[in-house]
Amino acid sequence: MPGDDRIGDVHLSATEIAARVRELGAEIAGDYAGREPVLVGSLKASLVFVADLSRAIPILHAIDFVELAGYGSAVMGGHQQIRVLKDLDLDVRGRDILIVEDVVDTGLTLNYLVRTFELRGPASISAVTLLDRPYRRLVEDLPVRYVGFVVPDELYVGYGFDLEERYRELPDLHLLNLS
Repeated sequence: MPGDDRIGDVHLSATEIAARVRELGAEIAGDYAGREPVLVGSLKASLVFVADLSRAIPILHAIDFVELAGYGSAVMGGHQQIRVLKDLDLDVRGRDILIVEDVVDTGLTLNYLVRTFELRGPASISAVTLLDRPYRRLVEDLPVRYVGFVVPDELYVGYGFDLEERYRELPDLHLLNLS
């Protein structure tokens, strides 16, 4: 970005992302044929991915959102807690839930969502993530069924990822330089 040296090189171009999202949409449509899954996006970073993925899935589906915030630290016994800022509006009992994540790394947030949604009696729960860092997992046995890209342990901006609530609108995914 002109004027912001923290915005680095393009890691994934808009063209690469769009092609992969179309592939994911086709795969999801095939797997959920004859059903009407609920795409559940985690605000805010997944918003762009959810919108593009929804347009790439040519079967009936619903969309809903949750918003979570982490709090706590080593001061509170070393565990970060998760707080729900916005819950689902839809009743997901008996429905197929497809959690749409921007990135899955430790798996703690996804695990929290899965445990929370399981209590609501869905038919199934799976996840799709744009970016995956499986080597950072702290939680095993996550239902990550669809992966856009496995990426290195870097920070990113653009395509919904922000830097201080800015640059989400960038079409490409850029490396973020904070050093």
